[in-house]
Amino acid sequence: MLVDTHCHLGDPAFAGDLAETLARASAAGVGHVIAIGESREAAAAALALATSNPRVSATAGIHPHHADRWDPDAERWLTEQLADERVVAAGEMGLDYHYDNAPRDRQRAAFEAQLALAERAGRPAVIHAREADEDVADILRNQPGAVAVLHSFSSGVVLLEAGLALGHYFSWSGMITFKSWQRNAAITRVPRDRLLVETDAPYLAPVPFRGKRNEPAYVVEVARQLAGVLGMSDEDVMRVTTENAVRLFGRRVAASC
Repeated sequence: MLVDTHCHLGDPAFAGDLAETLARASAAGVGHVIAIGESREAAAAALALATSNPRVSATAGIHPHHADRWDPDAERWLTEQLADERVVAAGEMGLDYHYDNAPRDRQRAAFEAQLALAERAGRPAVIHAREADEDVADILRNQPGAVAVLHSFSSGVVLLEAGLALGHYFSWSGMITFKSWQRNAAITRVPRDRLLVETDAPYLAPVPFRGKRNEPAYVVEVARQLAGVLGMSDEDVMRVTTENAVRLFGRRVAASC
């Protein structure tokens, strides 16, 4: 079994064939999918999917693109969401200095607040970091009790070192199959009990599906590539990453793996 630890399953891209998408995932050996709720609207869609399918869990949070929506009402909302057993993580949260869709001070404030709520609720935090490695690392260091997933990791040495020192998890996406990928050295440094795999679907489809809509079944290709980089068998990578996902996200994931 595999766990796709990061999939935007509530995205409109899946509206026409959601049942078929989940059936293909199951046939490929994907036991569980974490549906990401990166906004209040996306979190509602993810929770609806988790309600109707025990092989799906939800997350809830505010993406840095929407950080200007973070306010006391959003804080109350996220606190309530994280009390729901179907919501297995907080996020996607973090910093994005590439697009700067929200002011950077608002991004940092929203990130810090959500990370604290995740720790208080005993939930892992799903972290987005783009061209903001030093600030993400500083915020993580300032909240050492939090447990984080550095999702679709492609950052540099600063965030790699911080994540390793703090014992966080690293999730690898289809990017590791791209010809342009040049960070295998980072993969080999991560302890095997901190490795995860994801699709980030409908984005970042791995080779040989590059250019198509991504979907949870394709996480198998990520696992195969990870196995090649690490010199492990496909079966061992599937076992290890699933064990890690179960440990991190808890009994709801364990029940279908």
